[in-house]
Amino acid sequence: MTHKIAVLPGDGIGPEITEQAVRVLTALGLDLDLQTAPVGGAAYEVQEHPLPASTLELAKGSAAILFGAVGDWKYDSLPRELRPEQAILGLRKALGLFANLRPAILYPQLANASSLKPEVVSGLDILIVRELTGDIYFGQPRGVRQLDDGPFKGERQGFDTMHYAEPEIRRIAHVAFQAAQKRGKRLCSVDKANVLETSQFWRDIMIAVAGEYPDVELSHMYVDNAAMQLVRAPKEFDVIVTGNLFGDILSDEAAMLTGSIGMLPSASLNASNQGLYEPSHGSAPDIAGKNLANPLATILSAAMLLRYSLNEAGQADRIEAAVQAVLERGLRTADLYESGTTKVSTTEMGDAVLKALK
Repeated sequence: MTHKIAVLPGDGIGPEITEQAVRVLTALGLDLDLQTAPVGGAAYEVQEHPLPASTLELAKGSAAILFGAVGDWKYDSLPRELRPEQAILGLRKALGLFANLRPAILYPQLANASSLKPEVVSGLDILIVRELTGDIYFGQPRGVRQLDDGPFKGERQGFDTMHYAEPEIRRIAHVAFQAAQKRGKRLCSVDKANVLETSQFWRDIMIAVAGEYPDVELSHMYVDNAAMQLVRAPKEFDVIVTGNLFGDILSDEAAMLTGSIGMLPSASLNASNQGLYEPSHGSAPDIAGKNLANPLATILSAAMLLRYSLNEAGQADRIEAAVQAVLERGLRTADLYESGTTKVSTTEMGDAVLKALK
């Protein structure tokens, strides 16, 4: 069976890191139809829109999307709807990619790369399940208005709306509980129920769904405390489930526990397991084109693509084992380099993973 994969390199270091992941996928010998299209600022340059209709159609018709990164400072003056970041939001909405899975795993070889003490982070293995298509990022109404009354009458006010419908919470809850069943059977739901009505509703639904998973221990934590505990005792967590806004922040915090966000993949799935796979880091335009970027998060995202969308767990295992082997050899890109290791470029790291794969 031929699997159609949309490859959307994007901006900044996106093309460089995506190229290495494509090399790895191609080396597996699977029947893959890899088709490339512009997205983000690169798409705006040629079609004056960050998510052209042709790119969106390719994504919709593919089993999975391998995504690089979007964004560049030079586009900051564009209207918000034309900025590169709108491409990823548009893809999430159009494809219904409601479940974001972000593993934060500290490889033993990188224990000293974390800013925390090795004894605090050694053995770290957290999965953050973030709801991706609701919350304040998509809530309406939103905008800027002039106040008609109150102490600031006549002044401008910016506003956004946070809300969740019950089906949105239930479906992400099921994803999180099922993920916990396959791991340590512990799920922590993060909210701000002491302040926000939306969060109290979230907590109520999580408790209701928990009745369907008696083998999973459900706990609750306010988001400010969760942020603190992630740096105080991160190994206490197994699976974390939270909303879009809190998940955006906590997943990046958890990423840095591992030493470099350049090591962390992510998957965004819809109800049919069609997914968008991308590294957790950004486009890093300051090092774009310099062959310095770490491609491992993108290569590991390709492994997640194989596991979740193509049902090729064995091939995913091969890629992950190859990455482990490369780290064991002491090869490091600039973001991970330390005394006693060997600094390599983006392409050299790709070469090393291919060699380990064979």
